[in-house]
Amino acid sequence: MPDQVICDTSPLFYLHRLRHLSLLQKLYHRILVPEAVVAELHAGHDQGEDVPALAQYDWIEIHRVRTQDVLPLITDLGSGEAQVLALALEEPGSLVILDDRYAREIAAQRNIRLTGTAGVLLRAKCEGYLPAVKPLLDELARLGFHLSKVVQRRILVCAQE
Repeated sequence: MPDQVICDTSPLFYLHRLRHLSLLQKLYHRILVPEAVVAELHAGHDQGEDVPALAQYDWIEIHRVRTQDVLPLITDLGSGEAQVLALALEEPGSLVILDDRYAREIAAQRNIRLTGTAGVLLRAKCEGYLPAVKPLLDELARLGFHLSKVVQRRILVCAQE
């Protein structure tokens, strides 16, 4: 298991909407969330979105990025993604959970370990917490989550579905 697991807004939002946010605790025990992710969730709540209230989960810890000067160097990303990546750079060996394609490219360039919402679902199935991934991938699509057909096929092959 990684030293730290740092989660972005999108996985929290979509796993909550699927009613499977608890998978993060089952798989990783403790999740770090930067302050910008909290702010993004609050903004979603204020706009009427169904978002998780992070204060209800004692296994989710809010963390402040210590090296604020690195954030302006991470351009073309939302503040949540930028802070997730900054925390990962502060905590070598971390796993980040994020879905944004550009943020994933930056993470890969920086040798930051990563997964996304679909990867969490796949791991949950492999560890016996879910009976199937496909119905959840279908529900994610209905909720507006974009996953390419190629990636979806790879996940289903790995899930043996």
